[in-house]
Amino acid sequence: MYNLSLLGYSGIMKNKIIFTMTFAILLMTASPVWSQTQEQPGQSDEILLFVGLRLDDLMMRFGIPQSVHAARGGEVWQDDVVFVYNEGDFYIFRDRVWQIGLRSVYGMRIGDARAVVPLVLGESAQDRGDYILYRIPGSAWPLSLRVNISAGRISGIFVFREDF
Repeated sequence: MYNLSLLGYSGIMKNKIIFTMTFAILLMTASPVWSQTQEQPGQSDEILLFVGLRLDDLMMRFGIPQSVHAARGGEVWQDDVVFVYNEGDFYIFRDRVWQIGLRSVYGMRIGDARAVVPLVLGESAQDRGDYILYRIPGSAWPLSLRVNISAGRISGIFVFREDF
């Protein structure tokens, strides 16, 4: 380290220089970590495009699912086949994806505190008690994001077509 007193700097100036250098070093070392932990631009928007995919397009895009299971609804017509991929759980009705279950979107993750949801989604998010609903603007059909809440934490994240 340089001896700043030999250069004629006062104590206050020395502290400012040390602070500036420390801050610059922290900023340079933290920025690569920050960029790796944040969602890449467009990732969330891209997953929204998968709602409405035909079954053959889904399989061409992601290949054979890791697993397949049935999701029972309250009525027989509400039963779905779910294809599980790393990207999410794709709920199929007839030959199209109508809903996707996600582990994270827009910087929210399963397990995060409930308070994160309104901070991310803003005032247009509708708090319905055990879930928060947000209409996603600008798609070919009405899309919504539903964030399920259990014990004060995010327990499920779903993007779905409202008209199904």
